[in-house]
Amino acid sequence: MSNDAQAEAGTADAQGPVEVSEDLARHLENKREELFEKFELRDEFPAEVLEEAEARTEGVTDEISDEIDERKDLRDLTTWTTDPIDAQDFDDALSIEEREDEYVLWVHIADVTHYVNPDTAMWDEAVERGNTVYLPGYTVHMLPPVLAETVCSLVANEDRLAHTVEMHLDKENLSYENIEIYKSVIQSDERLTYSQAENRLEDPEADLHEENKLVYEVANRMHEQRKEDGSLVLNPSRDRAHTIIEECMLKANKAVTHELMWNRGVEAMYRVHPQPSPDEWSEALREIQDLDGVSIPGDTWDDPRKAVNATLEEAPGRQLDKIQWAVMKVMPRAKYMNDPFGGHHALNFEIYGHFTSPIRRLSDLINHWIVYQNDVPENLIELCDRASDKQKDAEQCEREYKNFLQEVGLDPMAVNNRGIEVVDESEAEKTL
Repeated sequence: MSNDAQAEAGTADAQGPVEVSEDLARHLENKREELFEKFELRDEFPAEVLEEAEARTEGVTDEISDEIDERKDLRDLTTWTTDPIDAQDFDDALSIEEREDEYVLWVHIADVTHYVNPDTAMWDEAVERGNTVYLPGYTVHMLPPVLAETVCSLVANEDRLAHTVEMHLDKENLSYENIEIYKSVIQSDERLTYSQAENRLEDPEADLHEENKLVYEVANRMHEQRKEDGSLVLNPSRDRAHTIIEECMLKANKAVTHELMWNRGVEAMYRVHPQPSPDEWSEALREIQDLDGVSIPGDTWDDPRKAVNATLEEAPGRQLDKIQWAVMKVMPRAKYMNDPFGGHHALNFEIYGHFTSPIRRLSDLINHWIVYQNDVPENLIELCDRASDKQKDAEQCEREYKNFLQEVGLDPMAVNNRGIEVVDESEAEKTL
């Protein structure tokens, strides 16, 4: 058994799908349809949108060849993707180099707006949907999978069109010395799952070991720096592979919105997160302090975000959920706005916005368009409100569906990790 296979054995991924009867499967389907109606979520794509998506998947190799002269050719750069084991589309890839006085970090994002632009039915449909909705065992896509999972997906060993964020980082403090955002052609060398990425970090002989080791060192420093600066970290026990992806995407998102705001001074879809009032923070900290076995370090009380970070690191595991919940209760919702002022409280970023997931979020798709065209859609404020509302609907729908799964005796986490298989009642009885 290879190391990679071994890492996946013993995890939820290796246990096979969760088996449900035909009866229960119908029950789940009815519940989903009821929720889609309640939250006005569109499951099926209109024929016109599917036809358009299908047409854009034809003649791709020739199209990419024609594009190479217009773009930066990065196909020789070592590049890879890291995603969950069940990911269907790969919209971001990484490359990294250490130079004498700097690190260069490339975050390559699928160039979705090459295929989906405001003149297409797919764009209108994406605006309608606002984002992809992930229910355990069921996904409602923002873009037709026939496009998202093929030409827009940064699959290994295929030339792909990308929108690259190239960041030159100071070795001392990891600040941006230079940011370049441009259209590129890349070729991913390998598609890693999170557990495979962990293995590559462990094994000095493995492919991509050096690259993953270097990017982890940089990402871990970014993470520690963020915490020190007062960024709220609600999940203190992230594994290394998740830390790499999370920190690199935050760095790229921040770089793009920094460029849009300070260097170009344009409106875009910024992510604004208001802060709780001092009273709300006090209430959350009191609730945390009262938990059994939990104590907030005395020197952190005057910065609630740092207080929560420090407490989560020391608290017993059984109390983590309660601490997170105490914070979530007082946190206002983050929303999309056409200017960034007010900043992002939880991250403690002055300016922040989304760019790294154009396959699943409308905000990122629109920010790609603004970066590329240097032009802002006339209805930007309306689009910000739309994206904020649809995100709220998606979260609410997901919460209700998870509760329903628990009511009918299914574990949402297991369904999420392993999917569902419908089995014949008599078969199900035989296996009991």
